[in-house]
Amino acid sequence: MSSQEEEATQEGQSDSDVDYDYLESLVSEHVTGRESHVNAEAFRIDAYSVQDVLSTLKEEAGFDHLSVVTAQEYEDRFESIYHLKKFDDPTQELSIVVPTPREEPVHQSAAPVFTTADWHEREAYDLVGIEYEGHPDLRRILLPETWQGHPLRLDYNQDKPQIVTFEQHENPLEESLRDMENEGDRDTMFLNVGPHHPATHGVLHVKTVLDGEQIADLDPDIGYLHRCEEQMCQNGTYRHQIMPYPDRWDYAPSGLANEWSYARAIEDLEGIEVPEYAQVIRTMGAEMTRIASHMLAVATFGLDIIGDFSAVFMYAMRDREIVQDLLEDLTGQRMMFNYFRVGGVVWDLPEPRDVYFDNIRDFLEDLPERIDEYHSLLTQNELFQMRTVDTGYISPEAAKDYGTTGPVLRASGVDYDLRRDDPYGYYDKLDWDVRTREEGDNLARLLVRMDEVEESAKIIEQCVDLLEDWPEDDREIQANVPRSLKPEPGAEIYRSVEAPKGELGIYMRSDGTDKPARFKIRGPSFNNLHALERMSEGELIPDLIATLGSLDIILAEVDR
Repeated sequence: MSSQEEEATQEGQSDSDVDYDYLESLVSEHVTGRESHVNAEAFRIDAYSVQDVLSTLKEEAGFDHLSVVTAQEYEDRFESIYHLKKFDDPTQELSIVVPTPREEPVHQSAAPVFTTADWHEREAYDLVGIEYEGHPDLRRILLPETWQGHPLRLDYNQDKPQIVTFEQHENPLEESLRDMENEGDRDTMFLNVGPHHPATHGVLHVKTVLDGEQIADLDPDIGYLHRCEEQMCQNGTYRHQIMPYPDRWDYAPSGLANEWSYARAIEDLEGIEVPEYAQVIRTMGAEMTRIASHMLAVATFGLDIIGDFSAVFMYAMRDREIVQDLLEDLTGQRMMFNYFRVGGVVWDLPEPRDVYFDNIRDFLEDLPERIDEYHSLLTQNELFQMRTVDTGYISPEAAKDYGTTGPVLRASGVDYDLRRDDPYGYYDKLDWDVRTREEGDNLARLLVRMDEVEESAKIIEQCVDLLEDWPEDDREIQANVPRSLKPEPGAEIYRSVEAPKGELGIYMRSDGTDKPARFKIRGPSFNNLHALERMSEGELIPDLIATLGSLDIILAEVDR
C-alpha cells in the first residue's frame, strides 16, 4: 500500500470493503496499470476495451452508476476517466482511466454500456477534443458546430476570434425541410420549443419532431449559458478564489449545497477536519436552500401546468421568500451566498441568536399547514392531474442508465441519497428519512420534492436545537487552514454532495501548485435533462412542457 493509500484509509476516505484486487482480476486482460486516487483506486485500460471493462464491472461487480466522465490533457497524453459508483452503496467507487496518445486522442465509447456517457462524451469531445469511436452521435454539445478549437486544450488560443459567416450558421428549420424530402419523414413536422420561452425555465432550445400530435423525436440544444466555469476554477486558487463560483452554477438557490460540493472535495484532498459546530451550521443552511429550491420548483411547475400567475405560484414564492430572508440573515446575501469557507463558514449565526432561532421556528411551525394548502390547490387539481399522472414516465432502470439523481431518481423508486448513503456534515447524527415514490411520472417528482421539504424541516429543527444549546466557548466555525493550499502533485479526487437537484460532484487533479490542474463539475441538471428524450417519447407537446418542468433544471448548472 502506498503512503497516499495509507493516509486515505486512515482518514476514512477510501472504502475498505471494496476489494480492488478482485475487481482487477475481472478485467485483468485489459488493465495496463493501476493508480491510487484519494476517493478510489483507478485502473488504466487500453483504448479499445472500454465497453468490455465497463460491461463486466456493471454486470458482475454491480458498478451501475456512471457519475461523470472527465476528459483532460497532459503534456504527453489525453485521458478520459469514468467515475463509477453503485446505486446501492455510493461509498464503493472505482475509476477507469483511458489514456490516449496526443497525436491520436481516440478511444472506444462507453455510450452502448451507459446511456449517460452519451452526453458526457459529447462534452469531452467538445471541450477537450477526444474522439469516441462507436458513439451514437458524436457532435458538439455546449458550443456551436462552427466553433474552432477545443477550449480546454493546452494549446487553445483564447484570443483567436471566432468568425463564422452567416451562411454557416445552423438553421434547424431548414434542416427539417431537407429531412422532409425523405420518404419516411413526410408525415412529421419539426417544431422549435425555445430557446426563449417561459416553459423552458431558461435559455433552452428543444428541437422537436412531431408525428401528428405525438413527439416522435426530441433533441435538447444546450450551451447558451456556457461560460467555461471549469476553466475559470482552474485559474483560481484553492483557498479563496474558487469558492465564489459554485453559487453561480445553481443560483435559484442551491448556493450553499453547491459550495459544499467544492468544500468537501478540497477538504478531503487536504485532510482538513471541519469543526463540529460549523458542520451543524452547514447542515442547517444547506437544508434551507433545499426548501427554497423546492419551493421555486413547486411554484414554477404550477405555473407550467395551470398557467398564469396562479395562487400556487404566489404561495410558493411567498414561502420561498421567508426562507430567503433566513438565508440572508445567515449569509448577508440573498442569492450568491458565498458563506462557506475551506474548513468551515465565514462567520457565526446572526445576533441576537434567540431572535434568529425564533424566526426559524415560526417558519417551521407554519410549514405543515402550508404544505396542506399546496396539496389542496395543486395536487388535487383535476387539470393538474391530467397533465402529470402517468405522463413523463421513466422506469427505475432507465433513470439509472441516464445517471439521473435527486428527486428525479427517487420519484422512480430508487432509494439513493448521498446525505444518508455517503454521509457528510451532520446528517448521519440526525433523525430524518429519504423519501421515494414508485410511480416515476411527473406528479411523483413533484410529490417527492414536497415530501423532502418536510424532511428538511425536521433536519433544520434538530440543528436549531443543537445550536441553541451549544456551549459558547466551543463555537468554533473554522479549522486551522494554511494560507495557501498546495495538494500533493498528481493527487486526484472526486467528491459529491446531495444538492436539491441531485448529485453535484467535483473532480480535481493537483499539479502541486495552489490552483487545480483540472477541475470538473458534475451538475445534476445535466444528467436529468438528458433523460428528457426518454420521458417524452410518444407524449404530447403539453406533456413535454410538464415533463420539462418536473425535472426542475437550471440551465446555468446544465451548461456551467
